[in-house]
Amino acid sequence: MDRNTIIGMLVIAGIFIVWSLVNKPSVEEQKRQQEELKRQQYVEDSTAIARQIEEQQKKEQALKEDSETLGIQTVDAQERGISERPKEYSSFDTMEYRTFVLENDLIRLHISERGGRISSVELKEYQTHDSLPLILFDSDSSMFGISFYLNNRHINTNDLFFRLLSEKKSVLVRDYPESFAFRYEAGDNGYVEYRYTLAPGSYQVDLDIKFSEMSQLTTQRTNVIDLEWMIYSPQQEKGRDNELIYTTLYYKLYEDEVDFFNARSKKDIQKENITTRLEWIAYKDQFFSSVIMANDAFLDAEMQSEMMPEGSRYLKKFKSSIGVPFESGQNQVIPLHFYFGPNKYKLLKSQYGDKQLHDLVTVGKNIIKWINQIVIINLFDFLNKYINNYGIIILIMTIIIKIFLLPLTFKSYMSTAKMKVLKPQIDEINKKIPKDKAMERQQATMALYKKVGVSPLGGCLPMVLQMPILFAMFRFFPTSIELRQQGFLWAHDLSTYDSVLEWEATIPFLSNTFGNHLSLFTLLMTVSTILSMKFNSQATTTNQQMPGMKSMMYVMPVMFMFILNKFSAGLTYYYFLANIITFAQNFVFKRFIDEDELLQKLESRKSKPKKKSKFQQRMQLMAKQQGQKPIKKRR
Repeated sequence: MDRNTIIGMLVIAGIFIVWSLVNKPSVEEQKRQQEELKRQQYVEDSTAIARQIEEQQKKEQALKEDSETLGIQTVDAQERGISERPKEYSSFDTMEYRTFVLENDLIRLHISERGGRISSVELKEYQTHDSLPLILFDSDSSMFGISFYLNNRHINTNDLFFRLLSEKKSVLVRDYPESFAFRYEAGDNGYVEYRYTLAPGSYQVDLDIKFSEMSQLTTQRTNVIDLEWMIYSPQQEKGRDNELIYTTLYYKLYEDEVDFFNARSKKDIQKENITTRLEWIAYKDQFFSSVIMANDAFLDAEMQSEMMPEGSRYLKKFKSSIGVPFESGQNQVIPLHFYFGPNKYKLLKSQYGDKQLHDLVTVGKNIIKWINQIVIINLFDFLNKYINNYGIIILIMTIIIKIFLLPLTFKSYMSTAKMKVLKPQIDEINKKIPKDKAMERQQATMALYKKVGVSPLGGCLPMVLQMPILFAMFRFFPTSIELRQQGFLWAHDLSTYDSVLEWEATIPFLSNTFGNHLSLFTLLMTVSTILSMKFNSQATTTNQQMPGMKSMMYVMPVMFMFILNKFSAGLTYYYFLANIITFAQNFVFKRFIDEDELLQKLESRKSKPKKKSKFQQRMQLMAKQQGQKPIKKRR
C-alpha cells in the first residue's frame, strides 16, 4: 500500500470523523444538557402530562357550570349510569369517558368520547424492542382538537363530550368496525361531527369533520379554523441515542419539497412558523410515523419539537397548530387523512408517491439518495422475494456490490503492485539524495513515475469513487424497517447494535460515542480492516519513506470502531463482509499477477517517446499559426 493510498484513506476517514463530530454535540455540551435535563426531568416528564390532564378537567368543570348559558353537553360517568369500567373498554380509558375500538388487520385505534379523538394507535404487526405492543401514542400523551369561539367563549373540542352515533360493521375483515361517527351537540340543532373510516388492509384513517347549524361559531382568524395536534413520541427501539437521531418532525410545503427539523440539533426546543400552504405534517421516529394530511392543503402551521429528558420513556414532544380553511356560519365538511404506520419506502412510494411521503425514509441526499432509491432498495427487495434470512441477503448484496466494484478494486490493487515493483528504484533515489533535500527526492520520484506511466493517485482514486456506495449503505441499514428485530447469528436485531458484552461503568469521554457495550460485528469489522491493511502494506515504499504512517493506518480502524459501535449490526456486518471479500480478491490478484513481467512492462515505457497531450498539441498549433517557434522543454 503506497503513501498516496494511505493519505487517501486518511482523507476518507477524516470525512467520516468530521461528519460524525459536526453532527454530535461536544462532550461539555452533552454533559451540560444531561445535567439540565436531569434537573427538569420531574417537571417535564413526571408532572407535565398530569398537569395537562388537571387543566383539562378544570376546563371541563367550567364548561359544565356554564352549560345552560352555552348549550354545551358535558356528561360524566355517573350521568351515563357507568359505575365501573367495562372489560371491553381500552386500557387507556378513564372513568369519565369510554373509548371504542376501530381496527382492521394492521392497526387498532381507540377513539374516546372525550374530544371524539383518536386516543391511541397500536400497530398490530409490530412490537417494541422488549416485546410489548407497539403504541404510537396513548391517551395520556396526545391531544387533538379544533379551537373556535361559541357564544364568545373559547372552545377546544379536545375537552368536549362526543356521543357515539353509529357503528358500521365491515363484512370484509371479520366484522371489524369500519366506520364510527361521534357528535358534539352544541344546542339549537347545531353540532360538530367526527366520522372515522378505516378500510381493510390499510394504514390510512379518514376523518371527516362536519359542522352543521353552527351560526354562533366564530374563529379567531377570518376564514381559518385552528387545529391543534400534539403527541409524545415514545421510545420503541433498543438504542435510545440511535433512535433519537431519526426522530423528528417532517412537513411538505404545497407543491414543493419535503422539509424537516434537524434531529441532531443541540437545541432542546425547535420551532418553525410556516406562513404558506402545506400538504402534510409528520411526527416520525426511526421506523414509524404519525402523519396528518389535508385533502388539498393546510393554510399555515406553527410547529414545535421538544427534547424529552434522559431516562424518560418518551423521546420528543411534537406539537402543531394548523390553519384549516373554514367559512363561519356555513354548513361544511373538512376532510382529513391520517397515516399511522411503518416508514417503509416501497409502501409509501406506491400509495403516497404524489405526496412524497416516501421521503420519511432517510436514505441520504443527492447521489447517495439516488443510489439507495434506484439500486440498493430494489436489490434488497428483489432478494427478499426469494430469501427470508436477512443475514444471507446482506451477504449476497455485498457479493453483488463487490463484483460491480471489481474493476475499481483491481485498478487500485494494480497501482499498489506497480509501486511495489518500483520500490528498489525508489530506494536507490533515496540513497542518492539525502534526507534534507526532500523536495529533490519528491521531484525525482515523480519523474520516475511519469517515465513509467504510473499515477500516484492510482490507488487512491478508485477508493474515492467507491465512497458513494459506502455512504449509501451507511444510510440504508439503520433505517431499513425490514431488518428491524430480524436476527442473524448472535445478533438479535440487525437494525441496532449486537452487544455481546455490557457494563454499567461510564468511560470518560467515550460513553457518549462508544456506549456501555461492545458490538461483536464492529469488533470483527475492525480486526478484518487491520489485517487487510497489513496484508496490502507489505513490501511497499510506505514503510521506509513514511514510517509514522504505518502505525497511523492502524489507528484509523480503531477510530471507526468507536464511531460505529452503537450503529446498526447490519451495517457493521456489511463492512466486515466487504473487508473479507476485498482481502480474498487481493489474495487472488497477487497469485495471478507476475511482478517481474509487470516491471518489464514499466521499464519498456521509459524508452517510448512521450505522446503530447491534446493541450500541448493545441498550444503548438496556435504558436505555429502565429509564426512563433514552439517553446522547447529544458533538458
